[in-house]
Amino acid sequence: MKEIGLKAANASLQTLGLNAQTAYWNLSPAQLVEHALRRNEGSLTDTGALAVSTGEFTGRSPKDRFIVLDDITKDAVWWNKINMPFEALKFDQLFQKMANYIADKQVFVNDCTACADDDYKLNVRVITEFAFSSLFADNMFIRPTHDQILKTENPDWVVLNCPNFKADAQQDGTRQHNFAIINFTKKMIIIGGTAYTGEIKKGIFSVLNFILPHQRHTLSMHCSANVGKQGDTAIFFGLSGTGKTTLSADPDRNLIGDDEHGWSENGVFNFEGGCYAKCIDLTEEKEPDIFKAVKFGAIVENTTFFPDTRTVNYADGSITENTRVSYPIHYINNAIEPSVAGHPKNIFFLAADASGILPPIARLNAAQAMFYFISGYTSKVAGTEMGIVEPEPTFSPGFGEAFLPLHPTTYAELLGKQLKAHKAQVWLINTGWSGGAYGVGSRMKLKYTRAMITAALEGQLDQVEFEKHPIFSIEMPVSCPNVPTELLNPRNTWVNKTEYDQKANELAMAFNKNFELYKDLANDEILSAAPQILEIA
Repeated sequence: MKEIGLKAANASLQTLGLNAQTAYWNLSPAQLVEHALRRNEGSLTDTGALAVSTGEFTGRSPKDRFIVLDDITKDAVWWNKINMPFEALKFDQLFQKMANYIADKQVFVNDCTACADDDYKLNVRVITEFAFSSLFADNMFIRPTHDQILKTENPDWVVLNCPNFKADAQQDGTRQHNFAIINFTKKMIIIGGTAYTGEIKKGIFSVLNFILPHQRHTLSMHCSANVGKQGDTAIFFGLSGTGKTTLSADPDRNLIGDDEHGWSENGVFNFEGGCYAKCIDLTEEKEPDIFKAVKFGAIVENTTFFPDTRTVNYADGSITENTRVSYPIHYINNAIEPSVAGHPKNIFFLAADASGILPPIARLNAAQAMFYFISGYTSKVAGTEMGIVEPEPTFSPGFGEAFLPLHPTTYAELLGKQLKAHKAQVWLINTGWSGGAYGVGSRMKLKYTRAMITAALEGQLDQVEFEKHPIFSIEMPVSCPNVPTELLNPRNTWVNKTEYDQKANELAMAFNKNFELYKDLANDEILSAAPQILEIA
């Protein structure tokens, strides 16, 4: 769409209590790239992608994300160090400051939607200070048609994003100069002091994580999803480093989405219209689909060029290890649009267990699925963070604690309800270590993990026997096509079996200690799935 006149644009903004010197409305990607280059917001790579720097912040700032405390949220939100309350009056004052800030500036406006299932569609208006932030919104949200935009005078939600606007923490009630604040009464998100674009998409994700479970009794999920040629849907949950993107990218299956989904009575649907992929160490050999998506219209963030070239050096993490690329989902050849599919047949919980305790694949019942979903387990290993010298268990409820406004049991119970209603099978996949902990054992080979997932997807594991883990009670297959049998029971891979039992008890105790945070609101079915400590002679 073309730029609309100043009078018409400002009239639309005024309904939100905003004015701007100039407003550019629903520009095409090419127009947004032109503006970004003209304004020195970035430069083109040799593949045509726009390369930008997000400045001070190269990732989200969870300690600076707030939710307005009001009649809608006070008794519904799970208030904690992640979901921190913010005064409604302070929000209004800060919004007015931002309105004053943009009054003499250019802004870029996108009318877009979230949720590929029309029954759940959310109309979102994103107003940004930077052209590249507007391009990010066009990439990441679903792009409505011209006629659909014309019919949407009043959006369901508004995002106001001003990276160069800095809050006064003492006056404005923020922790420091950057902030991302969600207001459910006004249906608005304000973001300032940070140019990291992920704050925009995760703000709306947090909104959906409140609206869908709380108001629509529909499960929202931080996961990737694909669908096979027979229409069988699969979902992949996993924290960073567990292999979620790699394992869900399958040339024989179509991509539904790579990060945010809902599971309704209609089936699975993507929240987004694009992908926001990590690109540290990106190569065409390892991730051909993502590599080929880095073209005109895509944005690469916080990367560097090889000297005297416009070729991105993906191996360079000098700015951040969290280098990213955003692009529309149709840049992936096997992506389906609209991004909807039927109910999942298989669900995979991915964990990179550095203790070498969990089996490489295990079958979970509904109670265990809810317990391990709330746990959201993986490991940090030595060298990943300062001060970590031994493998360290890490837990994140729902595999995305930072985006969950409600108590984790809310999401877990919805998951359990859907599992039972649609007979989906949940599998725990350990992409971590075998034969010992990190530093002693070895990382599970990707080819074996792929073989186990393929066997689950194709129903081959329905034909084999299973044995129960003595501590975690999850069921391990005694055989799996194209996987050495000795790998399937992790205890068999350890030289010292007593040491395995001791370490397994330690991991079980870590699970149970972590679950103390949630057990008061967990039902008996979930509590029954906790691991049992083994008596060792």
